[in-house]
Amino acid sequence: MVIKVFLASSSGSTAIKKKQQDVVAFLEALKVDYAQLDIACNEENRMWMRQNVPEEKKPANGIPLPPQIFNEESYCGDYDTFFDAKEDNSVYAFLGLPPPPGSKEAEQADKAHIVENGTHAEETNAEGNLDDSIEVPVEKCNGDAHGEEGEEEGEVAEGETADDEAMEEETAGDKAPAEEEAAVEETDEAHAEEEEEQEEADDDREEEDLQSEEEEELRQLEEEEEEDVEETQEEEAE
Repeated sequence: MVIKVFLASSSGSTAIKKKQQDVVAFLEALKVDYAQLDIACNEENRMWMRQNVPEEKKPANGIPLPPQIFNEESYCGDYDTFFDAKEDNSVYAFLGLPPPPGSKEAEQADKAHIVENGTHAEETNAEGNLDDSIEVPVEKCNGDAHGEEGEEEGEVAEGETADDEAMEEETAGDKAPAEEEAAVEETDEAHAEEEEEQEEADDDREEEDLQSEEEEELRQLEEEEEEDVEETQEEEAE
């Protein structure tokens, strides 16, 4: 499967150029096979893109702007949906491709699978082994009439209780690093979310600043279409 990215090589919009560069650079970083299809120099590419973008995904004026992304004939989305997928570490799902082993997206899928199915076997076994390790002295179960043997049983019981307490402390010590790692991961995730929110806010401000440029690009594309139609009519008239 080849990913198709429809671009406008001669776009006069800085915003569109930046979005196209962002998509291409990210796909190259992921080493995803893709093809660039220019709609500025190839009328067939332009018409194919506009015809295959779903109606519900088109803007109000009905003319989708580049970049538009497809997986062969299947529509993936525009820059906004691509950006959201990138922020969520779900680009491979967005592109309709399986995530490579070891990638963040694959790790997230594995974690989601574990959470969905549950995996507490190790903890259950550990608790079961801990209970099995507690042995009750034979003498204590059967009883004994001799005072010396009773004292020995008390010493044995105290020793076993101390061993049990030490084992519980070791078990708690093993759990502590895992809890610390989980807390560190939560802190890192919260920090990453804050950075993502800040980036989104910056992008929103930049989108507002560049909105007028996109509108100008749209007008240029419409004018080009009108000129093409007029030329075609003139040729037919001749």
